[in-house]
Amino acid sequence: VIPVFSLRSEGSCGVGDFGDLKAMVDWTVLTRMRVIQLLPVYDTTIHKNWLDSYPYNSISIYALHPQYVDLRQLPKLADEKEMAEYEERRAALNALLQVDYEAVSALKQEYLHAVFRREGKEMLSSERFTAFFKRNEDWLVPYAAFCVLRDRFGTADFHGWPEYAEYRTEDIRAFCRPSAPAYEEVSYYYYVQFCLHEQLLAVSDYARAKGIILKGDIPIGISRNSVEAWVEPYYFNLDGQAGAPPDDFSVNGQNWGFPTYNWEVMLEDGCSWWVRRFRKMAEYFNAYRIDHVLGFFRIWEIPSDSVHGLLGHFSPSLPMSVEEIEGYGLRFRKNYFTHPNISDWVLDKLFGERAEEVKAVYLDALGMDWYALKPEYDTQRKVEAAFAGKSSAEDAALREGLYALISNVLFIPDPKQPDKYHPRISARCDYLYQTLSEEEKRAFDALYEDYYYHRHNEFWYGQAMRKLPVLVEATQMLVCAEDLGMVPECVPWVMDDLRILTLEIQTMPKKFGLKFGRLEENPYRSVSTIFTHDMPTLRGWWEEDAVRAQQYFNEVLQKDGEAPASIPGWLCEEVVARHLYSPSMLCLISWQDWMAIDERLRYPDVDFERINVPSNPRNYWHYRMHLTIEELMGCDDLNRKIRMLITHSGRD
Repeated sequence: VIPVFSLRSEGSCGVGDFGDLKAMVDWTVLTRMRVIQLLPVYDTTIHKNWLDSYPYNSISIYALHPQYVDLRQLPKLADEKEMAEYEERRAALNALLQVDYEAVSALKQEYLHAVFRREGKEMLSSERFTAFFKRNEDWLVPYAAFCVLRDRFGTADFHGWPEYAEYRTEDIRAFCRPSAPAYEEVSYYYYVQFCLHEQLLAVSDYARAKGIILKGDIPIGISRNSVEAWVEPYYFNLDGQAGAPPDDFSVNGQNWGFPTYNWEVMLEDGCSWWVRRFRKMAEYFNAYRIDHVLGFFRIWEIPSDSVHGLLGHFSPSLPMSVEEIEGYGLRFRKNYFTHPNISDWVLDKLFGERAEEVKAVYLDALGMDWYALKPEYDTQRKVEAAFAGKSSAEDAALREGLYALISNVLFIPDPKQPDKYHPRISARCDYLYQTLSEEEKRAFDALYEDYYYHRHNEFWYGQAMRKLPVLVEATQMLVCAEDLGMVPECVPWVMDDLRILTLEIQTMPKKFGLKFGRLEENPYRSVSTIFTHDMPTLRGWWEEDAVRAQQYFNEVLQKDGEAPASIPGWLCEEVVARHLYSPSMLCLISWQDWMAIDERLRYPDVDFERINVPSNPRNYWHYRMHLTIEELMGCDDLNRKIRMLITHSGRD
C-alpha cells in the first residue's frame, strides 16, 4: 500500500509518477506480492499551492493529476541549456526527503508547456488522440474549459467567475472550438490528460501481464469547486458539508467540506453518474476501495455555519419527535436543550483565567449566571472569521473554546423538520449533559443508544440497497470497502449480500468490548491490514501509547515481560506475519510497515513516515519513500525475507 506521490526513483522529478509505478510493479513481482493499492490519482488543482496535496479533494472524477506524468517518457527539451537547467532542478527536487508540492508542480508545468508547444499540434492530430478524445469528450471538454477559466480568473470557485459561472453546454462547446481564441489553452489540457492516460494505461497493461492487481481508490466526496459541481450541480447539495462523527481520529468529528449527494436525483437515472465514474476507473484498475462506504448508507451532514463535526447529523435519518423523546422519560426543554448552555462554571472550565475576557468580548449577559453569544460570534464560521490571521497558541485555544461553547447542546433540530430532533453526537461528554439529574441522564442514555445503534438499521439497509448493487454490478473490478468508524448493524448485512470485501484492522475491532481483534476470526471476504494512511505506522502506533503497546505485547503477541519502548524489527516481522496468516482474501501492508521489519533499512524518524493526520484539516500530504526503487530492488536480504513470509503464509 503506497500513494503514487510517495514513490521515489533515481529519475523521478521530486514526486512519484506513473513511470515509478511501473517500476514498483517489478519490485512487487520480485517479492511475490500480488496487489498494489494506491490513494486517489485524480487532479486536485484548486489553490495551486501545497493545499492541493490532499488527494481526496479532486476537481474531477475522471481527470488524472498532472503531477503524475512521467516526463522521462516525453521528448527532451529542444534547447540543450534549458534541458540542463531542468535536469539540475529535477535532481535537486528529487533529493528532498519529502515532496515540495509547489516546486514540483511548477517545474512539471513548465516542462509540459514547452513540450506541448513543440509537439502538441502533431499529437492532437494523431489517430491515437482522436480515438481518446472521442471516448472521453463528455468529461474532457468541460474539464479543460474549467482549468482554463480557473487559470484566467485566478480561482476554482466558479460561483465568482465574471463569465461562465453557470455552466451551459453550448457556450462551453463554443469556448473550446478549434477556431476559438481559447483553443490553444484548452488543447493544452487535452494533451496533458492524453499523456497521463497513455502512461497509466501502459502501467495497467504491464501489471496485468505480470499478474499484478492495481487497486484504486474512490473518494466518497467531490470538491464544491469542481467540474462536476459546475456541470452537474443537480446531483449535489452544495449548501451542505459532509464529514464524519467523532472517532479515534478526531474527538470533534471531521468536516471534509464536500457537498453531500442528492441521492433522489441520482437514483432517478439509475445512478448513471456513479456508473460512468466506475467504468472509467476500470480502464486502469482491477480492484478498488470505496472510501467511507458508510456514506452510501448515510452521510454525516454538517451545517454550513459549522467548522467542527459535532453539530452534524446523519442524512438520511429518522429524527425524533418531542413525544418520542419524552417517551424515554426525559422532559423536553427546547430552549435549554437546543441552545448553547453557557454559565460561569462552564466558562471557568473552558477558559480559566480568560473567562472574564470572554464574557466582556464575546458574550451577552442574560442574568442569573447565564450568558449568550453575541450575534457576531454565534456560529463557528463567524468565530473562524473573527480569528482569521491569528495563529498564536493562545488565540487557537480561545477559538477552540468558543467552538466548544457553540456545540454545547443536547439536541439538534432537523433542518427539514424543525419540530423533530437529533440527539447531539457525543453529548454525554459535554457540559450540558453534566447538568442533568441522574434520572435525566439515564433517560438520555437510553434514547441515545437506541437512536445511534438500533433505530436506523432497517432504514439504512434499504438506503444502501438502492445504491450499491448498481455500482457493484457496473464493472468486473473487485470491490473493497473502508467500513470503519461508527458502523451501523446493517452494514455487514449489505456487505455480505453484495460480496463486498470489508476492511479489518486488529486495533479497531468491530466486536463490541474487544480491545484488539482476533486475526484468525477475520472473514474470508475481507482486506486485512495493520493501519491505513489515516493512521500512524506500526512503529508510530507502538510509540504513541506505552500502556496500549504493553497490552498488545502481552495479550496479543503473547510475550512476557516489559514491552520495548520502540518496536524492534523482529517483532514488526511477527506482526506482519500474523496478518499474512489471517484468513482474509487480501492482506495489504503499507510500504513503511514492510520496511519496519529490517532495522538497517527502515527510516530512523518514525514521525516522518506518517502520511495523514485526520484531525489536522491542513495536513500536508508529502511523504516519500526514503529509498529509491532501484535501491529497493537491490535489497536482497529484505526481498528474500518478504518472499519467505509470503510463501510460508500460502499467499504466493
